[in-house]
Amino acid sequence: MCDLCCIESVKNRMLSRRTLLGGGAAMAATAVAAAMPASAASISISNGKPVDLTHELYPEFPTYFGESGFKMDPKFTYAKEKFNLNVLTINEHTGTHIDAPLHFSENGQSVSEIPVENLVVPLSVIHIHGKASENPDAQVTPEDIKAWISKHGPLPKGGCVAMHSGWSKHVATRKFRNADDKGKMHFPGFHVEATKMLIEDGNTIGMAVDTLSLDHGPSGDFATHYAWLPTNRWGIENITNLEKLPAKGATLFVGAPKHRDGSGGPARIMAIA
Repeated sequence: MCDLCCIESVKNRMLSRRTLLGGGAAMAATAVAAAMPASAASISISNGKPVDLTHELYPEFPTYFGESGFKMDPKFTYAKEKFNLNVLTINEHTGTHIDAPLHFSENGQSVSEIPVENLVVPLSVIHIHGKASENPDAQVTPEDIKAWISKHGPLPKGGCVAMHSGWSKHVATRKFRNADDKGKMHFPGFHVEATKMLIEDGNTIGMAVDTLSLDHGPSGDFATHYAWLPTNRWGIENITNLEKLPAKGATLFVGAPKHRDGSGGPARIMAIA
């Protein structure tokens, strides 16, 4: 079908839809909503309040390599064709995104292969914003994990451990990358020994940070990435709003993309707390 035919078809359908919604369809929609089970409408109320943990994605969003990782080009516009459609060009590891095991392994799970049951998980938040405010190279250490366990009990089975360093507040500034005169970045992350501790503990399948990388900024060997991802565990980078969640008790929802052989991708991350 030609583009012009397609455009005209869409226009006609939209006009028909407007007419329909002006009458019986609106009543039908109301009837359907009324017929929905009460439990479906009350889930968010009974289980807590949803919290969005995702940054808005735009071309200037800071990236690890410093180059724009997102581009959006309009192919059709409402002003001209009466509908909007954009073509996206995206680096998989841009914005709030998931690192699939394949990102740092030869045969790990691609983003489409991560079991869906591993993407709705208990969330544990380790707060290091105090020491991160004094030292941008601060890391989550085994001592931080031990202190969390001492206060809150064992890490939940099949859960995600998130680092709250307070770094997400810098996202619109140069401090988010925090590169020095030699180009070396300085921001918090997970120490490789803490990473190994989580692997040995066996309860955690996901790791999240409110910075550009699971490894802290000065890392030159990606030790945490190489320790964590090849075990078929996933990571989330550039998460936000962790300060709005309790240290224990929230449920994390990872809206991971599902493109074949993907090493990760921008994701809509949220939690119920």
